[in-house]
Amino acid sequence: MILTISLLLYLQQATKIAAFDTSSRRRSPVAARFAAIDRRRAISSAAGSAVSLNGIFENFKFGAGNAASAAVSSGSTNEVVRVKNGIKHRRLGSSDIIVSEIGLGTQRWASDDFNAPDEKTCGEFMDEAILNGGVNLIDTAEQYPIPSGGNGLNEGGSEELIGRWMKSRKVKREDVVIATKITGGRNVTPRNIKLDCEGSLKRLQTDYIDVYQLHWPARYSPQANWGQSLKYNLDADQDRYWRSGGGPTSFEDLCLAMEGLIQEGKIRGWGLCNDNAYGLTGCTRTAKMLGTTPPCSIQGDFSLIDRKSEENGVAEAASPFNENVGFMAYNALAGGMLTGKYMDVPAAFDDADRGRSNSNSDNPRGRMDIRGWGGTLYRYRSEAAQRAIVQYSAIAKANDMSLTELSLRWCRQRDLLTTTLLGHSNIAQLKETLAFFKKKDPLSQRTMWDIDTVHMQNRTPIFSNERIGRYFDGEGLIGEPIP
Repeated sequence: MILTISLLLYLQQATKIAAFDTSSRRRSPVAARFAAIDRRRAISSAAGSAVSLNGIFENFKFGAGNAASAAVSSGSTNEVVRVKNGIKHRRLGSSDIIVSEIGLGTQRWASDDFNAPDEKTCGEFMDEAILNGGVNLIDTAEQYPIPSGGNGLNEGGSEELIGRWMKSRKVKREDVVIATKITGGRNVTPRNIKLDCEGSLKRLQTDYIDVYQLHWPARYSPQANWGQSLKYNLDADQDRYWRSGGGPTSFEDLCLAMEGLIQEGKIRGWGLCNDNAYGLTGCTRTAKMLGTTPPCSIQGDFSLIDRKSEENGVAEAASPFNENVGFMAYNALAGGMLTGKYMDVPAAFDDADRGRSNSNSDNPRGRMDIRGWGGTLYRYRSEAAQRAIVQYSAIAKANDMSLTELSLRWCRQRDLLTTTLLGHSNIAQLKETLAFFKKKDPLSQRTMWDIDTVHMQNRTPIFSNERIGRYFDGEGLIGEPIP
């Protein structure tokens, strides 16, 4: 009888965690429970007999290996596994989860948001993309920061809509990759990870979720919000919200809770969203030390005017030569700014012509004309960002394409990206997107270099701000701490 190496490492780590206790942080509850396991039950044969772990997850078994167990392989993230209807399908992290290079983003589906698609239109999106267009990925969440309750749906409504569509169309479950999210922050606890996942499963009417993600980190992180903060702020990290009641959920508890869901067959893999290189590496290294399944993905804001993930350590950490984690990009069109619709007439929020501003607020062209979104997404309209957009538009025109096409095809060619998540308001937009991604020829090296020369003028345009003055007193436009 021998103790497997991975289980030995796990038990050693759990013992260390259980012993860790300071005045500022209580003992990790999950780790303490696991550390108290009778060591005799950790003995298994060389053949790998299952070791039952009682506690939060009743059926948690290392080495059990059921049909919907961890999606693990030895592949490299982003490798093209197949092409379907002209759309490339890539490996997500080191898992055997294969995702299309474009995914359907569902943030605004059937909501009260401006110009949000209703359920019928969302069904048409899935028909066109999933059944006919070569796409297999849908990204959703249990909750989004947008008005809900309209069109007959409440929080979690996008998940319910997807579940009804799969049932009505009799879609084979394996033909769709569903990524959804637990609400982040202090909501992320071992108990809530299990409960919220079960809620998502019920709304989706499915037995398992392919990728279960943290919507934002369980801990303080400067870019977990949508503002312009980049600097780590010690005062923010020690705020009572984060540090009371034992502090944020640890990497150890997070990894163990996600492994519990994997062993129960409720998820195939898990990932992060709106996190950074520290969070990514903290999770992957902790998981490997515990012998649990590491995250297979990280999701983040990414576009021509927001390349931070390529240059702040995330791309290096996610590389197949390092942590081997896939990257899902969202806001590839920067809230509509990279469509060019606000170039000639500014967003209502910025327009000095008050009559025109009021008119566009009453009849918005897009989210930037909405007072709520216009304020929240102000980073995409910084002076530096708008100057860059004008230059990118000129590059697009010189190459006989729209700014939208240039922006999306550029994303498609970035080494970091596994997939680009895109939301649409109507079926015409979706068909246009699919056509862009099905073009065989990449942007030329000259075009890519022209884009880089603009980027080099200001590498982080959405985080610059020429409006900041003394009266801001350390706060950005949405109350985030700056610089």
